[in-house]
Amino acid sequence: MDPLGARSQFVDVQTLPTWQQQLGEDGPPPPPPPDQSDGLPSRESFPSPFPFRADINRKVILYSGSVALLNCTAIVNPSNETLSDKNPVSDGIHQLAGPELRDELLKVRACRTGDAKLTKGFNLAARFIIHTVGPKYKSKYRTAAESSLYSCYRNILQLVTEQSMSSVGICVVTTSKRGYPLEDATHIALRTVRRFLEKHGNSIETVVFAVSDSEEPVFRRLLPLYYPRSEDEERTSLPLIPADIGNSEGEPVVPERQIRIAEKPGNLEEESEEDSLEADLVQVGNHAFARMEGDVDKQRKLILQGHMSEAAVQKQHQRNYSRWLCRARAEDLSDIAALKALYQTGVDMCGRTVMVVVGRNIPVTLIDVEKALLYFIHVMDPITVKEYVMVYFHTLTGEHNHLDSDFLKNLYDIVDTKFKKNLKAFYFVHPSFRSKVSTWFFTTFSVSGLKDKVRYLDGLQQLFTCIRPEQIDIPPFVLEYDSRVSPQLSGATGPNRIGLD
Repeated sequence: MDPLGARSQFVDVQTLPTWQQQLGEDGPPPPPPPDQSDGLPSRESFPSPFPFRADINRKVILYSGSVALLNCTAIVNPSNETLSDKNPVSDGIHQLAGPELRDELLKVRACRTGDAKLTKGFNLAARFIIHTVGPKYKSKYRTAAESSLYSCYRNILQLVTEQSMSSVGICVVTTSKRGYPLEDATHIALRTVRRFLEKHGNSIETVVFAVSDSEEPVFRRLLPLYYPRSEDEERTSLPLIPADIGNSEGEPVVPERQIRIAEKPGNLEEESEEDSLEADLVQVGNHAFARMEGDVDKQRKLILQGHMSEAAVQKQHQRNYSRWLCRARAEDLSDIAALKALYQTGVDMCGRTVMVVVGRNIPVTLIDVEKALLYFIHVMDPITVKEYVMVYFHTLTGEHNHLDSDFLKNLYDIVDTKFKKNLKAFYFVHPSFRSKVSTWFFTTFSVSGLKDKVRYLDGLQQLFTCIRPEQIDIPPFVLEYDSRVSPQLSGATGPNRIGLD
């Protein structure tokens, strides 16, 4: 008998029928409500909030079986706040992934309810595992539970988009021990995924809902409400759609909470003189860079005058960074993610996470640079909790790809201290003489602590002495360029020349 982890047991999602292809397998659709023509609104006058979309249905698969067996780019692991939960889905994932997954989660340590964390898939057919923590359900805290559950699915899909994953296997993230009613949870899962695919479907090829035998009837009954496979199914499902379908993102709408959010949050008691600067930072909107730069100067001036302690500055900086992070998590950054200019890949020789920046994919003159900063914060925040390295491909960049020093200086001032502390190396691949000079001036006179971490690499072979080729995803144009210029460079500069003299 084959062991549970035998490769033959893995499931190729491309062989599974899509939700659209399953039309007719569930029997004929229920008849339309009677007397539709007797003065009641027609389908045209009262359209469904989830209309028939064959293109979306072809991306969706309902699969009865273990999510751990799917060969999606990523699968979802439902866990607890310490990422050590014991439940059938999680146990199956750990058993197939091997002990390396447990060791990796010890490094990640924790995940807040509603958040999502990414690890490698190790021995799974899936390349990655997205770990998330569903809420504990209590009826008197139903609103909070709904919002947290929505955040689980939204953050899962956001990670999938940010990491340019083509497919994801999603299971029921609310385990039975957390007490969330299955039908209520299914409504939130289906509508959140539907709304995400409506807005960002071009970046995701396949979403597999992996369910157990007991969960399948509920999903099969509710899927037509959010993913009708024909106009007839759309019409017959319309009366069954619940009144609460959330906002345009599928997020639960709570009017009274919106009112509270509009007021200034936080505890204003015992505000000292240094906290008066916070008034300039309550809203991070247009012209945010200008305000941030001014605030940094004010804080430095107050320190020199003895009016503000270093501890107060750090507290102020952390508050401001938290606001940027909250906004980054709430903003739709899919247009920036689609550029594929920043992404996570493998690990270096020391086991540190490798982040890649592709300079040619940054059309500086065409993008909202503030959204670019938000995207950088959103992607990098979970990465920077531990040591990491960055690889910047300067290959074939032009003037329209170069971020100016003011933007980089503001970025450096805004990000949390962990970004700077845990960055162990910055590999600058295929630099030009001009870029070396400008980087030297920037790291010498504009920012501190970064100069000694920059390594200039004329070719990929030098990079591969630090990061194994199989651990980094390199754009094809970089490989092609390197194959043409590396022989010339090795003859001109020697194989070990890195850095600016």
